[in-house]
Amino acid sequence: MSHDLVRVTKNGGIAYVSLNRPEKYNALNYKLFKEIDLCIKKLAKDRALTAVVLFGEGDNFSSGLDVKSVMSSPLDAVKLLFKFVPGNANLAQRVSIGWRRLPVPVIAVLEGVCYGGGMQIALGADFRIAAPDCKMSIMEAKWGLVPDMAGLAGLRELMPKDQALKLTMSADVLSAEQALSINLVTAVEKEPLAAATALATQLARTSPDANAAIKHSINKNWSSSIRQLLGRESWYQVRLLMGKNRVIAAQRQSKKTDKTYLSRQSGW
Repeated sequence: MSHDLVRVTKNGGIAYVSLNRPEKYNALNYKLFKEIDLCIKKLAKDRALTAVVLFGEGDNFSSGLDVKSVMSSPLDAVKLLFKFVPGNANLAQRVSIGWRRLPVPVIAVLEGVCYGGGMQIALGADFRIAAPDCKMSIMEAKWGLVPDMAGLAGLRELMPKDQALKLTMSADVLSAEQALSINLVTAVEKEPLAAATALATQLARTSPDANAAIKHSINKNWSSSIRQLLGRESWYQVRLLMGKNRVIAAQRQSKKTDKTYLSRQSGW
C-alpha cells in the first residue's frame, strides 16, 4: 500500500504509516486528508495487523492545516467539513477519530513540530511518544477557531477540564516535557521511533482479539453509564472465550510456548 502523501510499510504485523510532505512540514492539504482516510479504511480490513506506528517524514510530525492550499479551493474546504448527519464524522474528523476506531494499538511518534491539525491527528492515537525537542500546540484559537477534528475525544480522557481549556484557549506551544507533565503525551524518548517499535512489539505478544476488545471496551466505556459498561464487558468476554486466540493465549502462558496467534476475529 503506497500513495504519494501517505506511505505504509509492514514489518510482521506492525504497519508503519508516514505522512509524506516533508518539504511542507507535513502540513495537511486536501489530498493528504483523503489519503489518511483511505489508509485507515484499508488498515481496518487487515486482520493480520497487530499495531500501527504513525509518524511524519523529515523529522516533523505535522505543522497543521495547510491553510493556503485548502482555502485556494472552496470546494475542497466544503468537502472537508460536509456531513449528512451532525453526529457522524466528516473527512476532517475521520483522520483523527479513525485511529481510535481501528481495532489495534496506534502509536504516534511526535518529532519536530506537532501543531493544530497535526495535534488533532496525534490525539486520535492510543499512545504518543515524543522526541525531547518536539514542540506541540492546539493552536486553532490563534485563528479564531475551535478545534474541530475530533481530537477532543482523546483530550478529554487525558487531562482535567481546566487543563484542556487552558491548553486550547491559550494556544500555547509546549515542550515535550511540558506536554508530558499534563499527560498530553505518553512518554518522551530520545529515539521515539525505536521506542514506538518496542511498544508495538510488546503489545503484539498479547492476543490480537484481546487487544481489540480492550481498546473498544476502554474507549466506549470511558464515559458511558455503568449499565452500558457491564453489558459491553460481558459481551466482549463471551466473544473472546469463543475465539481460538484465547486458547492460544492460555497455551502460551501455561506451556510457555511461542505459538503464533491467528488473525484477529472479524467484527472488531
